[in-house]
Order: sequence, then C-alpha cells, then structure tokens
Amino acid sequence: MTHQYPSPRYFRRLPATIDVEVPRRLARVRVRTLELRLIGLVLAGCWAVAAAYVLIGYRPGGPIDIAVGLAALIPTAIALVGVIWPPVAHGDRGFTAMTWLAAGCLLVLIPSTADVSGQIGGRGVQTLLPSVEAGYPWVLGLFGTCLFTGFGIARRRLGPWAMRRRRIVRGVLLATGLAACSGLVFAAVAMANELALRDRVAASSRFGPTDLDRDPPSCGGAMGIGTSARLTVHLDAAVDGRSIGSVDVAGDRSVADVHWLAYVASTQELGLRGAATIGDENWIRDPSVAWRRATPAEVGDDDLDLTAFRIALSPDSRAAAQTGGLSIIEGARARQCRIAIDGPTFLAAFPQAAWLVGDADLAHWRGQLDYWVFVDGQIGRIQGSVNGDAADIETGALQATVRVDLTATDRDATIRITPPGP
Repeated sequence: MTHQYPSPRYFRRLPATIDVEVPRRLARVRVRTLELRLIGLVLAGCWAVAAAYVLIGYRPGGPIDIAVGLAALIPTAIALVGVIWPPVAHGDRGFTAMTWLAAGCLLVLIPSTADVSGQIGGRGVQTLLPSVEAGYPWVLGLFGTCLFTGFGIARRRLGPWAMRRRRIVRGVLLATGLAACSGLVFAAVAMANELALRDRVAASSRFGPTDLDRDPPSCGGAMGIGTSARLTVHLDAAVDGRSIGSVDVAGDRSVADVHWLAYVASTQELGLRGAATIGDENWIRDPSVAWRRATPAEVGDDDLDLTAFRIALSPDSRAAAQTGGLSIIEGARARQCRIAIDGPTFLAAFPQAAWLVGDADLAHWRGQLDYWVFVDGQIGRIQGSVNGDAADIETGALQATVRVDLTATDRDATIRITPPGP
C-alpha cells in the first residue's frame, strides 16, 4: 500500500505563510498601540486644561486653594497611565470599543471644561462641587477615563493572551477603584476648603458689591441699571404642561451699543437670531441668513435689560411692588421685589418671547415679575412668568405659560462692543 505525501513545494510554502502573517499582526498591534496612545494624550490634555483652570484661576481665599488645584490633576495622571499602558485589543470590536470609550469621555469633558472656565473667569459661584445636574458629566468622564486606563493596566498585568473575560473584570474593578479614590480625594479637599470659607465675605462678585453692612434700596425707591453689562436671557414656554420650546440669549451692552445672539428652538422656528447696534449702524441675523445691515425699525427694541427696565419696571409699575426680603446671590446682597404684569407688557419688555408664542393675542394673560436690586442700586436679575389662553398658540390647547430669566452681570465694567462677523 502506497502513501501520497505532499510535494516538497508544500513544505517550502509553510514558513513563508507564517513569516508573513506574524509580522502583519505585530504591525497592526503597533499601529493600534500608537493610535490609542494618541487618543489617551488628547484625553489627558483635556483633563489637564480643566485642572489648569482650577489650579490657576480658583482663588476664593481659602487656606488650601492650591491643594484643590493639585487634587484636580489626579484624573490627568490616571489618563497618562493609559498612555503608557494603552488598552490594546487584538480584535476589531475591542479596538473600536476602546476608541468610542475615549471619544465619549471627550464629548462630556469638553463642554464641562468650558463651563468651569466661564464660572471661574466670570468670578461666579465659589463652590467647585456642582449639583447633580452639572456633576454627572464629570462622573461619566472620570469613570470612562478610569476604564480606559484600567483595561490597559489589566492587559499589562495579565498579559495580552489572558482570557478576555478575566481582563474585562479586572479592568472594571481597577476603574471603579481609581474613580472612587480620585473623586473622593477631590471632593474632600474642595469641601474642606469651602468649609473654611463659609464665614468669610466674598471678595468680589459679578453681580455687584459684596458689602454686607449696606442695605439695597427699597422696592419702590430710586434704582436703575448699569451703563454696561453682560447679559443672558432664558425664555421657555409650555402648553398644557408640555414644553413647546425655548430661547437662550447671550450678549453685551455698553451704554446704547448692544450685541447679542439667540438660539431659538421652538415649534415656531429653529435657528440662530441676533441683533447689534453700534452708534448709528444696525445689524440683524435671521435663521436662514447670516448677519446683514438693517434699519432701526427692523432691529426694534434690542437693548435687552434696557428694554425690560424701561417698559416693565417703570417707577409707576414699581410703586406697589411687594418686598420679598434680602438674599445673597453669588456673594452680592440684593433685595427681592415682585410686581404684577400683564401679557402685552411682558411681550413688549421681552420681545424675544414672540419666537415662542408667534402672533398669539396675550391681552388677557396675567402673571408676575420678580426683580433683584443690589447694594449699588442697580437691577441685576429679572425673573417671572405670564400665562393665559393657549388657543392662539395651538389648536385645542387650554393654557400656556411663558417664563423669563434675565441676568445682568459685570455692570459698569468696561465692555467693548464689536460689529458682528459675516
């Protein structure tokens, strides 16, 4: 009985096949390692920027201000460990999962870092421990970063050929420990610093003087607004308890010059609107087009706080104002006052509300308006609402409500109004 053996050519091909496949896999692992290290560097850089804002800009006067900034550097160190030991995966799914994990962390960290920079740069609230609504992006970003690093450490300790389930379990446990320790350390240091500041008067506030020995004017007394201010306005509307949209306005005013931009998202329209007035020149922006020159009639009442003060808070309107007591807003002392307001007056004082209610007749709408006057005799915040028949807004609807919240900060500061871009 004869046997058929493979030809010598078959054996000559085997080493060639193996020699080609192994370098390909090694090259792919090297490329993925480099890519994950670059992603880890970006992640570490984002954490470093957030920590730099705290380390350099956070100076409320506590005994361990610098320690708070140093504690904020802990996530940066964790991310750098992930750069040294990246979570390289041989499979395409694992590599894609690690990439999306880092991308998700960046998506929540970048806007959160911008919020912190605005808070510290604007001399806002003293605390760095955010509310649940503002804190969950930081928790997600921290845990995601720890997962990225934890999987890398698990791969380093167990070896690249360890069972996948074992590496995943070890990485999740490491990530949980890292996130808990770093979060608790920062919270403890920040809380200790803030407890030491609880009996101190804030050195400054974007809302006005922080002198607690002076009383703000009475609700019906003489008051005004600053010659300049940084302004924000938030308007939202609801029909039968269901939201129909919102308007967020941000801008600056210096005497009669003003420049603001609004993001409108409602059942009436969606897009960016804006207005600017500098001297005798006027511009407006519509959702469908960019900035363009306009006439004063097209711009209308675009002064935001000036318009609200002139129309809704005239001396006659404030004559019967109700006093709501004294309060502290970001370190500045203010007196809260309340007046009644009707729909037409509300719409004239806050013309941006028309982007929510359209051409609805508000003649029978009623509501109230709260305003806060600070120690310097200036109004820095206006908040209120009106409600009434919703038939003109939505067919078959019963009642609608429109709310407003206007803030004027850094009043009387030097603010330069620039023409809008193209």
